[in-house]
Amino acid sequence: MDDTNEVERLRARVAELEAELTASGAPPPSRTIHERRSVWWAISSAVLITLACVLAPLSVTSVWASTQVSDTDQYVQTVAPLAQDPAVQSAIAEDVSRAVLEYIDVDSLTKDLLATLAQGENMPPRIAAALPALATPISNGVENFTRTQVDRIVASPQFAQVWERVNRVAHEQVVTLLEGNEGGAVSAQGDTITLNLGPVIQQVKERLVAEGFTIAERIPTIDRSFVLAQSEGITKAQGFYRLLNTLGTWLPFIAIAMFTGGVFLAQDRRRALLRGSLGVVGSMIVLGLALAVGRTMYLGAVPSDVLPQEAAGTVFDTFVRFLRTSLRAAAVLGLVVAIAAFLTGPAPAAVRTRRFLEGGVGSLRGGAEAAGWNTGPVGAWTYAHKRTLRVATLIAAGLVLVFWTRPTAGVVLLTALVCLLVFGVIEFLGRPPVLATPEPRALQLSQSEPPPGGRPAAQG
Repeated sequence: MDDTNEVERLRARVAELEAELTASGAPPPSRTIHERRSVWWAISSAVLITLACVLAPLSVTSVWASTQVSDTDQYVQTVAPLAQDPAVQSAIAEDVSRAVLEYIDVDSLTKDLLATLAQGENMPPRIAAALPALATPISNGVENFTRTQVDRIVASPQFAQVWERVNRVAHEQVVTLLEGNEGGAVSAQGDTITLNLGPVIQQVKERLVAEGFTIAERIPTIDRSFVLAQSEGITKAQGFYRLLNTLGTWLPFIAIAMFTGGVFLAQDRRRALLRGSLGVVGSMIVLGLALAVGRTMYLGAVPSDVLPQEAAGTVFDTFVRFLRTSLRAAAVLGLVVAIAAFLTGPAPAAVRTRRFLEGGVGSLRGGAEAAGWNTGPVGAWTYAHKRTLRVATLIAAGLVLVFWTRPTAGVVLLTALVCLLVFGVIEFLGRPPVLATPEPRALQLSQSEPPPGGRPAAQG
């Protein structure tokens, strides 16, 4: 009896404490711990997604620096269009022509030639007196002839081959100059990046000799430098390149891991994915604006007597065109993911879109079945494994983008459209199982066998 009274007393005390706790409005300890854990998870999710969005443009830039600049084939492919650009061709032709004419010294040769002719024994005095006046026209003619030959060589397919060969040989020096060192076919002297035009001048020399201008044989081997870029930002770019090169190819994986972790820790993962994807799009826009501002600053810092503005702009755009391609592809990918996250949500527009698509696919399947086309076991298996097939499609699309050498915005859109088409095929083939319809009770009674004795049993 005493034990029973003690139990009742304890129960009453527990009930009293619970009533006091409820009256005070304090949540249970377990609920408080859960709320604190949710708050920390939410903060961690926000921090990880924010860091991922900050690292996204740095990741794109690091991939560009490692694959487009550090790789010889990619670098040659990057600078190859410069050989076909009229502004760059004009600037190179001007430099080569000046170098050739400096060593030929047309004015001195012309004056010496005319003076020798004037001193000839059989030269009439009237003609001898008129010969010095021909020095300037002859010099101009020789210079125009030389410049014409240089222009033809620079505009020829042979120059494109020489340009490729020079840049391929000089690629190691490109990496060297980005690392802050100097020397080689391509070098960085202070804030200037130059390219050795010696092979181009040698080709011009051979062309002039072949055209009968044998004086060009006097041109020695020349290491003439053509300025590719000149700006105070080159030194900063070298430091930035070293930083990105140190991070290497791991930076994109770190950014992806942070983004994935932030989405996983979020309480509403779909919303976190939506906001994070839009954040990536925003970061790519910021990178694009930074490139535009950098181009303006670069053009303002390059002296026009060193590199014409049009040629300087072409050089800048050519060097960063693959970086722009990558940031556009990343922005389109983020936008596609954001749209997918939105369409899978509970928003009225998303629900209506899903119903419209499902209804359209269902109508197509119904029309096919009415025409006698039935998926049979394939449809049943597809319906049973619909979720697995969708996940496999997403993984395949991701692998395509990962292993594509240089995915563009068009590649991303095409991959998304193919993925959406595969989803539609899965939905079309996935025929839901037909449920057996129960027969009416009256029909069941009429078809039931009578009980033994020959007549139905009496109803009570």
